[in-house]
Amino acid sequence: MNTKLKHEQIQYIEFLSKDIVKAKNFYTECFGWKFSDYGEHYTAFEGDYVDGGFTTGTPIKGTILIVLYSKDIEASKNKVISAGGTIVKDIFSFPGGKRFQFTDLDGYEIAVWTE
Repeated sequence: MNTKLKHEQIQYIEFLSKDIVKAKNFYTECFGWKFSDYGEHYTAFEGDYVDGGFTTGTPIKGTILIVLYSKDIEASKNKVISAGGTIVKDIFSFPGGKRFQFTDLDGYEIAVWTE
């Protein structure tokens, strides 16, 4: 298990980008981020204090997706529901684990993932 993962801590951020190649070049030059491509429409990055990704799309103010890590995704989902959050994407599998997405009381969409 990755020792830098902390339960329910912001751990990953996703951006929309019209041009992933330009985004990769920009963030490599600015911050030295390292990238791993997963097909032509997604690239993940690693920085010193944050990991994230870029997916193909038109950037719109407010479209960065904050992703929390959870040691127990079912328990985290139940806490979201109990607190009044709305599940917008139920738990699904992806090549790194599982995740779900919810909106908070202000309508912000946030994701939670586990290995």
